[in-house]
Amino acid sequence: MTNRCRLVLIAPPPELAANDEAHLEAALAAGDVASLIIPDYGQDEVSFQARAERLTPIAQAHGVAVMIAGAPRIAARVKADGIHVDGSLEELAEIIEKYQDRMMIGAGGVKTRDDALQRGEMQPDYLFFGRFGYDNKPEPHPRNLTLGEWWSEMVQIPCIVMGGNAVASAEPVAQSGCDFIALGAAVFSDEIDAAAAVKEANVILEKTSQNAQGA
Repeated sequence: MTNRCRLVLIAPPPELAANDEAHLEAALAAGDVASLIIPDYGQDEVSFQARAERLTPIAQAHGVAVMIAGAPRIAARVKADGIHVDGSLEELAEIIEKYQDRMMIGAGGVKTRDDALQRGEMQPDYLFFGRFGYDNKPEPHPRNLTLGEWWSEMVQIPCIVMGGNAVASAEPVAQSGCDFIALGAAVFSDEIDAAAAVKEANVILEKTSQNAQGA
């Protein structure tokens, strides 16, 4: 492993108390975060745009890239850094053609190696292995971890693997050689100290990187 795995945060669902500026500010101030992905969680467009407008400038003020997982036009309106596409190959192709000259485009919706290769052929800026809101166990989903490890060994396009709802899930993802680990519930749950979680995740990622380089 030559590059240290970095942390990507998934903004929490709107119904959680952790979905506020204070939790996000605390998390981003606590350590290295590469990106923030803001999913729509089925919100209507007006509500989702309002939430994205609140969170995007906070992240960008910390030098953190913001990816909008929802209507692409909202990403443009809130001046986000990119668009996360969970939809079909056709939708991904359309969004890449329309937006990639001015925004990053990430591709999710990957369940198999064929899914990954088909999306990779379109040259998105990253592939995402996992589903928002499904980080309901302490460890990463084995399929996502296996896909991420396989992808990292053979393709240069970076990949993000969804971790579990425990910060300790950062270790197996980092050990797999993946570029990024995404944490959502492990950081943004109402009973969790977001700053402490980000600090702990970065300690794990740094230690894993050092161990790999010393091996």
